[in-house]
Amino acid sequence: MIELFDLKFKNPVFLASGVFGFGLKYKSITRAVGGIFTKGITLQPRMGNPPPRIYETASGVINSVGLENPGVKEFKKYILPRIKKINNRIFVNVAGFNVDEYAQIVEEIGDGVTGFELNVSCPNVKEGGALFGQNPEMVEKIVKKVRKKTKLPVIVKLTANFCDPLIVAKASIGAGADGISLINTIYGMAFDTNTKKIIIKGGLSGPAIKPFALYCVHRLKELKVPIIGMGGIMSGKDAYEFILAGASAVAIGTALLRDPYAPIRIIKELNYLLKRG
Repeated sequence: MIELFDLKFKNPVFLASGVFGFGLKYKSITRAVGGIFTKGITLQPRMGNPPPRIYETASGVINSVGLENPGVKEFKKYILPRIKKINNRIFVNVAGFNVDEYAQIVEEIGDGVTGFELNVSCPNVKEGGALFGQNPEMVEKIVKKVRKKTKLPVIVKLTANFCDPLIVAKASIGAGADGISLINTIYGMAFDTNTKKIIIKGGLSGPAIKPFALYCVHRLKELKVPIIGMGGIMSGKDAYEFILAGASAVAIGTALLRDPYAPIRIIKELNYLLKRG
């Protein structure tokens, strides 16, 4: 049992956004973890990107799914009630394409969830395609607008692509965020050496990014707010390293692609290491 945001969670192992969908297929796993970050929700429905969407690398995967989701209205009406029946903590991952959309989505969903995770790694369409999360001023604007729409915990999910997450984290907290989750995927690509063409450009996740993710989490340790660490966690030992780096809890992502039941094993392994001290 841990406490974050003045709320109790059964354990510090969460399901990361985007990999486990809405947690409805393997409900026993969704019930067992400390909480779930849902698949990213946008204002309007999105079909996502054409294949290939997933490409395996030597020590991880590159994904280019493209935020496929049913949109906030359908999510709230048809999917969220089913997630609530699982009876666990739910953070809705919110993805906007301009500053106002984040606040609109949060307002539409309302108070029937545990909190929100703001994915500021989305393309900023109005600002020439740059990532919101690379711009502290933009993140500050997003958090301030969202903060006016909800009293629930607000977590900002940070990118570490070509920016210092500490600077963006400070801007987030100064604007009213309650916690930080990091890191999101880092840029990656792969080529077909026969055709000499690009196979995929997207976000790299998995064991390859773990050392960098640990560094980023440790860099934010001074902020004294809950930090959800993620990036290549495949075992309880990996999770424990994030706790040592300063994370209050961890989120499992790529490991689920290999084994949907991995969180159960990771919880057991982490509990052993935490008790051992």
